[in-house]
Amino acid sequence: MSSEVRVPARVPLRSLLFVPGNRTEWLPKAEAAGADAVILDLEDAVPDDAKPAARAGVAEAVSVSQAGGGEMRLLVRVNPLNAAAGWASAEELRAVARPGLYGIVLPKVSCADDVRLADRLLSWCEREHGLTEGYFALVPLLETARALREAYDIGRAAARVAHLGALTAPGGDVERAVGYWWSPEGTETHDLRARVLLDARAAGSPHPVSGLWADVADLAGLRRFAEQNRAIGYEGMMVIHPSHAAVVNDVFSPGEDELARHERLIAAVETARGEGAGAVRFEGRMIDEAMAATSRAVLARHGGASGRAGM
Repeated sequence: MSSEVRVPARVPLRSLLFVPGNRTEWLPKAEAAGADAVILDLEDAVPDDAKPAARAGVAEAVSVSQAGGGEMRLLVRVNPLNAAAGWASAEELRAVARPGLYGIVLPKVSCADDVRLADRLLSWCEREHGLTEGYFALVPLLETARALREAYDIGRAAARVAHLGALTAPGGDVERAVGYWWSPEGTETHDLRARVLLDARAAGSPHPVSGLWADVADLAGLRRFAEQNRAIGYEGMMVIHPSHAAVVNDVFSPGEDELARHERLIAAVETARGEGAGAVRFEGRMIDEAMAATSRAVLARHGGASGRAGM
């Protein structure tokens, strides 16, 4: 193993923008839009007869990404790893899992065994390239009723699982699997997204993400949906258009006033503790060390009001 190539940090990703795998020339637009990550899609976004060329183009884009550096993380949604695809899916994974890739988005996951198979294949790719075990993150997509029900087991199936969450959307795989009727308010999927979020947290998946918002022009609706997901506990969303990245980034980034309040809260608790008090009244509310711990976690993820951490 190479001791110099370390596992990339698993950080919160506010916006993960899908880009068709056969349109890698759009990557500069994704970066200009401010997306924290881009998902080059080799599955649904690419016609079957174009997939071989798209795979080669994506592999080249990953290599270029490694050489050029940059802050935007690069993921690839591969085709499902299943018996019907045979070794073709494994070869696709091998083609794109190389230095410069942050992670693999795995579609049509149905159970923990699917994740374990992907984990073994990615470990093999890491050994092939002399990379540290766990270098590639894995993002399982919960697109079946069984997968949604077994989110906790899927999240625990491999240490590399990151950014796990429920990707509800109108008309897609999840709507067909569950049978809900989509509404802009999202009431019909709220409980589902909340339960999967709890499963992801309990499983230790570090930075869960949700999605998707399909109405490209309705940015106000996107903002409401993103705010709902943030309120539940998600840390980011997958998006389908560059114009959505800025809105989602804004929603999932604490404002300066919010960060400053966390700093004041910590200071108030520490002052009270120094005076021998366990709890103290702060801006109309009773707070104690539990609230201070939450504030410290927020500041650790996003930086202080006077020096915010970059993504």
